[in-house]
Amino acid sequence: MVGMLLMGVLLRNVGFLQIEGNYRKFTAILRQLALVNIMLPAGLGLDPKALKKMSWMVLNLAFVPVAVEVAGVAVAAYFLLDFPWLWGILLGLLLAAVSPAVIIPCLFQLQDMGYGINKGIHTLVIAASTLNDIICIAFFGIVIGIIFSTGSLTMQILQGPIVIAMGVSYGIAWGLLCQYIPSKKEKYLVTLRTLLLGLGCVVCALGSDALGYGGAGALGCIIAAFVASIGWRKQGWDNQNPVRMNFALLWKFFEPISFGLIGMEVNFSILDGNTVLWGTISMVIPLLLRIITSYVTMIWTDLNVKENLFVAISWTPKATVQAALGPVALDMARETLNLDQINLGNAVIVVAVMSIIITSPIGAILIMQLGPRFLHRTIKEENEDEEVINPVERREAEEKTKV
Repeated sequence: MVGMLLMGVLLRNVGFLQIEGNYRKFTAILRQLALVNIMLPAGLGLDPKALKKMSWMVLNLAFVPVAVEVAGVAVAAYFLLDFPWLWGILLGLLLAAVSPAVIIPCLFQLQDMGYGINKGIHTLVIAASTLNDIICIAFFGIVIGIIFSTGSLTMQILQGPIVIAMGVSYGIAWGLLCQYIPSKKEKYLVTLRTLLLGLGCVVCALGSDALGYGGAGALGCIIAAFVASIGWRKQGWDNQNPVRMNFALLWKFFEPISFGLIGMEVNFSILDGNTVLWGTISMVIPLLLRIITSYVTMIWTDLNVKENLFVAISWTPKATVQAALGPVALDMARETLNLDQINLGNAVIVVAVMSIIITSPIGAILIMQLGPRFLHRTIKEENEDEEVINPVERREAEEKTKV
C-alpha cells in the first residue's frame, strides 16, 4: 500500500501525470467506488452473535478512543496548523478511521495460526474497527456537508440527522431486498447477489453524493451488507461467504487506484515543510492518546494485560479510509474557488498521506510481531472438524460430563 501511494507521488512530481478538468470528476467517482468496496466486505464480515455477545466492549472501543483521538487532532490542528475548529474536527474524523485493509488480513492470519481464538480477539477488533469506521465516515460526511453547505442555518443543523436517516433507511431496505432476491435456487446465485448488492450500494453512494448528502452513502452500504448477511447466514453462509470473497477480490483492483490517486494529490512544489512537521505531530500525539485510552477503557474486561495491550495497539494502521476520503475536501474546495479552503484541503491530504506512510507499515509489523507474544494460542486437533476449543475449556467440559 505504501508502494502504491509513493508511486502516485512519484508520477505526479516527475511530471509524468497531471489530472485536470473532467478527469478530476472521474477520479472522484473512482474514489467513491473504492469506498463502497471497502464498506461491503466489512459489513458482510460482521458476526451478529459475536456483536451481541461483546456489544459493550465493541461500543466502548468504537466510541470512547475515537472521541479522544478526534478531539486531540482538532485541538492540535487548531493550534499547530491554524485550522478552523470544523476543519480540525474533519481532519480528526479522517485520521480516527482505522484501516480494515491492513488490520483484517493480519488478524485472520493470526486466527489461522490459533492466536486469540479463545477470547475472540479477532472478532472484537474487526467488529469494533468496522463500527469505528462507520462512525468516522458518517460524521465526516456530516461535517463536510456543514462546511460546504450553502443553505440556511436550519438546513445545516438538520444535515446530520438527514444523512443518518437516509443511510439507515436505504441500507435496511436494500439489505432486506438482497435477502430474498435473487432466489437461493438460482444457478448463478453468488454472481447475482454480488451484482445486486454492489450496484445497489453504488447507486446509494453516488446518488446521496449527487443530492448533497454524501455521508449517507457509506452508511447505507455497510448497513445494507450487514442486513443482507443476516438473511444469508440463515441459508448457511457464514462471514466468509462467497459474495464477501468476491468483493475482497475486487479490492485488488481498487486498491492501487485508491492509493495511487491520493499520492497524485501530493505536489512537492507547493508542499510546506511546516505542514508536514506540525501535521505529523498533530497525527502522532492523538494516536498515542487513543492507544492509552483504549487500554484504560478495557481494564475491567476479561482480557488480561497483554491481550488488552494488543487490542489497543491493533488500532494503529491508517490507510484505506484516508486514501478514499483524503481528497474529498479538496475536490469540494476546488468547486468553491475559495483559496483558503483549497489550502486547507491540501493540508488535509498532506496529513492523510503522512498518516498512511507512518502508521501502515508500523501497525502491520506490531500486530504480526506482538500477536504471537501477547495472545493465547489454541491448537486445533487433527480429528476436530468444527470450531477450535481452548484446552482449558475442554478439560472443564469433560469434568462436568463425568460428574
